[in-house]
Amino acid sequence: MREPQPSNLKRKLQNRHIQFIALGGAVGTGLFLGTGSAIFAAGPAVILGYLIAGILVFSIMRQLGEMDTEEPMAGSFGYFAYKYWGEFPGFLAGWNYWVLYVMVGIAELTAIAAYAQYWFAGLATWKTALFFFVLINTINFTAVRAYGEMEFWFSTVKITAICAMIITGLYILLLHPSLVDGATFKNLWQAATIGEHAGDSAFSGFLPHGIMGLITAVPIITFAFGGLELVGITAAETSDPKKTIPKAVNQVIFRIFVFYIGTLAVLLSLYHWSSLRPTDSPFVMIFDKIGFKYAAWTLNFIILTAALSVYNSCVYSNSRMLYGLALQRNAPQTFTKTNKRGVPAASLVFSGMLTFLVVPLNYFIPHWFDAFKISMSFVVACLVINWGLITMTHIKFKKHKISENYKTLFPSPLYPYSNYLTIAFILFTLTVMCLPQLGMAKQVIAVPIWIAVVYVGYRISLKIKAARRGL
Repeated sequence: MREPQPSNLKRKLQNRHIQFIALGGAVGTGLFLGTGSAIFAAGPAVILGYLIAGILVFSIMRQLGEMDTEEPMAGSFGYFAYKYWGEFPGFLAGWNYWVLYVMVGIAELTAIAAYAQYWFAGLATWKTALFFFVLINTINFTAVRAYGEMEFWFSTVKITAICAMIITGLYILLLHPSLVDGATFKNLWQAATIGEHAGDSAFSGFLPHGIMGLITAVPIITFAFGGLELVGITAAETSDPKKTIPKAVNQVIFRIFVFYIGTLAVLLSLYHWSSLRPTDSPFVMIFDKIGFKYAAWTLNFIILTAALSVYNSCVYSNSRMLYGLALQRNAPQTFTKTNKRGVPAASLVFSGMLTFLVVPLNYFIPHWFDAFKISMSFVVACLVINWGLITMTHIKFKKHKISENYKTLFPSPLYPYSNYLTIAFILFTLTVMCLPQLGMAKQVIAVPIWIAVVYVGYRISLKIKAARRGL
């Protein structure tokens, strides 16, 4: 196996950039929009679901962080799979992640179009998606430092808003509950006291739909945590990665727990979950329903900014992963080219061409929630493959280091048991997606088909390489 080619990317990203890029990828549509479906399925128990999933994602993050701290290379886990597992795992890891973030980009642009309809109900979603597609891709042709600064401020806006929501909600719940009819922490376990479901026992309890309600929310919750892998993707452009990566990984996970679990606990206490619809953004609708019309308008703007932040991260990560694949000689060598500002321009353009499918998707499926659901379900399928490859690659990586009697700087806790637990969770998620009420069985079937398609592409690439060597 040949070593990947050296990277021409510039190490301009600092700790604050890395943290907020990762937060920008993870705190977005999954929390602000997809949470509505998860709440509808699980009720207040969705908080428990996010806690369990968060612990497992923390394990994956630590595994990835350990590898990136030792070898901060372009392509991240695609590079590690290629080096420590084999050529095909590296080929699969890179291309699966690339396709994953094409789909995430489509989902985020669809969500952006949906948020715009809060103000412009008659505006066609494909027009909004097209406008922001052009805007964000144009911005990403700037230097990586400029991208890092932009993402820092994008994320600062939404994180400040989330903190403000938590503080305001706690102020109402603890000091002035009379400001909002029915505001009480008891909303987390009792039936509604106001509204059409007031006193209805079918909507009471922390687990109103039983354990199956929580289980059916698992794929939606899983989607929400996608994006944290961006810490790994940024490693090749990080200044002092051996200090920055460990610090960023630990801080990001702590903040994710606060943002997801803290925010949901407060919002579901302010207004009973039974009055929400699966298509609602709980953040906007709760404040709208309790009478804070101006706050709801402002929150919709912040959430739209959050989705733009996630799509911005998608454009960044896709171009860097394709660039890393080219360095491994698993993609055409034209994608190794960077412009004078250190941006892999060819990779960025090609990735954008595929993401442009969001425009015809929203044109032919004008109801935004249907388009969003289609793209999200395929995202979850690619995401579980991605996580499985990371944790399996980490096992290979650790065995190699142990055989050399080498102690890593940022070891993943509870190895290898945390790896096995992660694999079990991934298999569990795929099993849940097969439940008939979720309608995701086709996406699960697509997983082995997709792996087979990538394998065919891998074999073709080997033949092309052999033919070129023969010349």
